[in-house]
Amino acid sequence: VRRNGIETLIPSRELVPGDIVVLSEGDLIPADLRLIEAFALEVDEATLTGESLPCEKSADILLSIETPLYERRNTLFSGTSILRGKATALIYATASDTVIAKIAEAAQQRSPDSPLTRSMHLFSKQLLIAIISILTLLGIISLWQGRSIEEMISFLLAQLVSAVPEGLPIVITLILAIGAFRLSRHKVLVRHLPSVESLGSTTLIATDKTGTITEGILSVSQTHVLDKLELERCAALCNDAHDLHGDSVDVALAKWLDERFALLNSRHERLYYHPFDPKTRMMGSINRIDGAEKLYVKGAYEALLPRSINDQSDICILEESHTAMASKGLRVLAFGVSEHHWEDPIAAPVRIVGLIAFADRPKAEAAEAIRFAKEAGIRLIMITGDNPITAKAIADEVGLSGESVLMGSDIDTMDDEAVSIRLESTALIARAMPEHKYRIVKLLQNRGEIVAVTGDGVNDVPALKAANLGIAMGSGSEAAKASSKMVLVDNNLGVIVDAISQGRVFSDNLRKVLFYLLSTSLGEILLISMAILSALPLPLHPTQILWINIVTDGMCDKTFAMCQEEGDVMKRPVRPVKYAFFDPPMLYRLGWFALVTASISILLFTSMLRHGFSLEASTTATFTTVVAAQWINAILIQKETEPFLKNIRRSISINRWLWGGIVAGIVLQISALYLIPEWFHSITPTTEMIKWIGSALVSIFILEEGYKWIEYLRNRTKRV
Repeated sequence: VRRNGIETLIPSRELVPGDIVVLSEGDLIPADLRLIEAFALEVDEATLTGESLPCEKSADILLSIETPLYERRNTLFSGTSILRGKATALIYATASDTVIAKIAEAAQQRSPDSPLTRSMHLFSKQLLIAIISILTLLGIISLWQGRSIEEMISFLLAQLVSAVPEGLPIVITLILAIGAFRLSRHKVLVRHLPSVESLGSTTLIATDKTGTITEGILSVSQTHVLDKLELERCAALCNDAHDLHGDSVDVALAKWLDERFALLNSRHERLYYHPFDPKTRMMGSINRIDGAEKLYVKGAYEALLPRSINDQSDICILEESHTAMASKGLRVLAFGVSEHHWEDPIAAPVRIVGLIAFADRPKAEAAEAIRFAKEAGIRLIMITGDNPITAKAIADEVGLSGESVLMGSDIDTMDDEAVSIRLESTALIARAMPEHKYRIVKLLQNRGEIVAVTGDGVNDVPALKAANLGIAMGSGSEAAKASSKMVLVDNNLGVIVDAISQGRVFSDNLRKVLFYLLSTSLGEILLISMAILSALPLPLHPTQILWINIVTDGMCDKTFAMCQEEGDVMKRPVRPVKYAFFDPPMLYRLGWFALVTASISILLFTSMLRHGFSLEASTTATFTTVVAAQWINAILIQKETEPFLKNIRRSISINRWLWGGIVAGIVLQISALYLIPEWFHSITPTTEMIKWIGSALVSIFILEEGYKWIEYLRNRTKRV
């Protein structure tokens, strides 16, 4: 900082508006500054604007106060860094008044609840109301029938405990925790557990360009060569890169030349160097070539053209090539050589030896990831701070194209309804500022989309926080990571699509466990309701009801977290949020499974009583039938879209952990019936009782499996 004409080094926290600071290459900008002097100044503003190319700055420009961030060429912003050159600037904002701090304030807002959280809140209320209503009605009917008050209170409490899926929170947490562990092996770190399910519900990805779809670094994209040897010499000698560090253009050239870069520099001694001058838009290097001195020049094509000594045919070809490259949004530089006026590159006649175009190239797997996402019914929108030509070229290359490009400046002039209409046909938004990205996310959510947002810079914080699923890049800023729900170790769109595939598997497993728990609870309630409404003795004792909960739900529901993928989940459309866990086909199937279990069980109970079995024997048989029927349900539920007998090997192997849970339940049930039957108001089953139980279970399997076959064949007919 310069105070009282003296330059001194102080902590950035002591800076105040009005201070004059002196900055040079490599410095991190400590506050928002207005340039006073600037020499060959280039700044990395990617964290603020998303612009992948260095931003050239000048102190000689006057701009309107309304000028967007990405066009403020006379201003430096806190949190960005100097790539090249020197500057003297005046501080006009510090601490919470800086642009970066105002963006970070958006991180304080609360993120929206995940679809799972919203669904569980609604489900819990509805389930509790339904259970209490049904049990209250059954209690009133029982008292009207003259049943014992003590007996009914004991029964209703046991039924309430059994009907409420108290293990559901544990199962959900287990599924999500296992999901988070599996995602970590796919290079995704989960910071917010419910976001694991949000992956499976995602309908739209709003992705950044730089570092997600593209490599995030410049590379040579195209060349036009007039003299290959001299072009390579110029690219190597008029270059300040060292060990692949330095200016992004110089590093890109060094990578392009590969081993020739070091070889050419070692062979040809540098005699003098002209650093890049933003006024002339050129840099030069004088080197000794075969005993002679030559000037190599690199710069804007428009800067070298007036000094060119090429013939007219070369100029025409260069013009066409330059126009074609620039129209694709590439950064084009011209390279030339001169044997005159080496001490003054501006006055030297230059022979242009070629053009080289640079771009932040798309990642190799980006196009394939976008194709997979589209096949899965997931829409993608690229939101970037880059200029529209560059962004459109990248979008077209990876297959992410829409009817038009929506500009950030257009969004400023449109109301919410107009923006929403444009978003329906837009896959690319360019020159977007943080407030634009935030607004877009909110408008998409208002249309019912479950939005996943990727980002790595401070400029992405508001949108990451507002999104249903904020995904930060592992190489991104700490502010972006703190505002996200997931962090990608590998900054790759393909990783996100792969994670969504895993998320769909976790969502499917949640559907299955909810189906299982509800079908078993509803089956028991229907069984008791049938008995009470028919004025029959209760087919289950309260102790048996509690035991059923232990050997079925307690043994099986935890294993649903280990169920494998059923088919290719990325070849089906996204389920609407309201049907994420309960859609009509699932509810019909749930009702049928519960009705079959209850009907066969009550039929078994009444038939055994009519055939002379004691109430204790009939209750024991019903008790065992209900337990085994719930194991059958668990087996049939593992495949939602196919019957059990369709590909039996897959039906058995899709969740091997379930068989362990069932075996443990069988051991406990046998122990209860053969070692301590009196504890459960039961008797040890006889051979005749086992035959009755077996017949009931076969009937249940046939009716439930038959329903799944009808569903399967009907769905196949619809697809055809």
